[in-house]
Amino acid sequence: MVMSRDQNAGRSHSVRTDNSTFERVEEFKYLGTTLTKQNSIAEEIKSRLRLGNSCYYSVQNLLSSRLLSKNLNIKIYSTIILPVVLYGCETWSLTLSEERKLRVFENMVLRRIFAPRRDEVTGEWRRLHNEELNDLYSSPNIVRVIKWRRIRWAGHVARMGEERRV
Repeated sequence: MVMSRDQNAGRSHSVRTDNSTFERVEEFKYLGTTLTKQNSIAEEIKSRLRLGNSCYYSVQNLLSSRLLSKNLNIKIYSTIILPVVLYGCETWSLTLSEERKLRVFENMVLRRIFAPRRDEVTGEWRRLHNEELNDLYSSPNIVRVIKWRRIRWAGHVARMGEERRV
């Protein structure tokens, strides 16, 4: 795969080195991360959210169970679902649209954990608002976690010796 801002780069259909020929592709998966020709992270985030959704649906009965405490459900979220979504997030540069998609996913899971509430005035069941979710979920939101991990990774890279490659 040839990654370049120049649209004409890598027009040939294959690359030859010594006796090997490599096919030109638009994207491929490397160490679980999808790399695209335009070096866009949007496809990777979509893929991570799909994997997070499948993980969420595999444990949704646990998350909605009244037998487990809210703290245990939050631990299930932070140890099973969140690592799947955030794999490789240290290299992501997020747009506002991508941040919103990640927040929507997190709020969906948190609404399942904290369950609907009965309105005190009308007596009807209602979904929790985002502000209420933020108050109930004491940990930093998913976007803040990504930014913290990026800073931590940048510090790790800065401390690496000159002889090592990143």
